[in-house]
Amino acid sequence: MNVAYQINKWSVKHHPKWLVVLRVALGLCLFIKGFGFIQNNVQLTGFFSATSYFGRATWLNTVIPWLHLMGGTMIIAGLFTRLWTIMQIPILLGAVFFVNRGVFAGESDIMFPIIILVLLVLFSVEGGGPVSLDNYFKHYRTINREH
Repeated sequence: MNVAYQINKWSVKHHPKWLVVLRVALGLCLFIKGFGFIQNNVQLTGFFSATSYFGRATWLNTVIPWLHLMGGTMIIAGLFTRLWTIMQIPILLGAVFFVNRGVFAGESDIMFPIIILVLLVLFSVEGGGPVSLDNYFKHYRTINREH
């Protein structure tokens, strides 16, 4: 618990305001990708059938789009940001290493999941920042304790 407290303390002191725009953009990208997967379920099924690792995991066709939709919404709002970014990291690792067949596969689509993965790692450390529901509820709780 001490490490989590120290990370949060450092994050509060060193969180520039422009990272809020980056957090919202990350959430929008995840939300749009989840919506796209729901609209075009054949694309997601094609990803899984192309790899031998996830050939029988048809439940992922349902779980991944909804995790992207919920995670994107929560990241945009800044509510439980660290939790939702950590939940997205395994999905993006799968996109980078299994679906696109490695970082050095030479495909042009690989950069988008890598950028999203780096941003997810960044916000799993940074948290929601000063303009987030996490921050609002933290201050609301502090104010109520004082009264």
